[in-house]
Parts: sequence; C-alpha cells; structure tokens
Amino acid sequence: MTLTLQDALKITDGAFQASNDQKAAPLTIAILDTGGRLISLQRQDGASMMRPDIAIAKAWGALAMGCSSRTLATTAEQRPAFMSAVTSLAEGNILPVPGGVLIKDHQQQLIGAVGISGDLSEIDEQCAILGIETANLLTDAI
Repeated sequence: MTLTLQDALKITDGAFQASNDQKAAPLTIAILDTGGRLISLQRQDGASMMRPDIAIAKAWGALAMGCSSRTLATTAEQRPAFMSAVTSLAEGNILPVPGGVLIKDHQQQLIGAVGISGDLSEIDEQCAILGIETANLLTDAI
C-alpha cells in the first residue's frame, strides 16, 4: 500500500478533530511518505511560523530512525552523544521529542509518518495517533 493524499487528508482531519476535542493550541501537521517526501502540510489558524519545520523534523526523524520520535526522545536521554551525532548527521532534520509517529498499513508495512507540532509534545503525539486511527491505519506508537 502507498500512502495517498486522500489518506494524508483523513489523518489530518482526524488529528485536527482530536486537537479541537482537547482544546489544543493551533497545530501544524506534516505527513511524509516512506522516502521522507512531503505529502501534506496543514496549519491551523494561529499556528506559529516555526511549526512546519518542527512537524516535518518530527516525522522525518521517525522515518529515518524507524521509530516514533518519543522513542528518539528516550534515546536522547539515555544516549545523548549518540543522538547528538545522529542529529548532526541528519543536518538538524531530526527532532527527538514526541509528536512524530510512523504510519503502517494493515499488513504492518511502513507507509509514512506524521509529525505534529503546536501544543505540548504529548498532545501533539496523541493527536497524531488519533488521526492515524481515524484514517483506519496503524502505528506502533505507545
């Protein structure tokens, strides 16, 4: 399965609905394919100007390392020199904080990633997971 624009928009709609339900701050949602290419980037009204870069870095880092950005945050705490080196190798395109989540199909095949920025990282991550679930897709995020 390939992640389509329609899938990306369903994920975005679900994530924005979750953010509205939680009364989150304005979010920015980036959805990337498995090659790290942008499929969709949406900003809610009032989202600050750095949010697109942050959302993309969360998703890109998840894809690049094959795990959620929450897992990367744990790695950064446990192995700061390693994560610093990886971030440097990635030219700053990895952001090891929650909010970047892998997207999988029903055969558990990786098809992309979503990165969300705008509120607390935990809320960003919750909205990403709910968006993926709304699109009837899977993730391995905790």
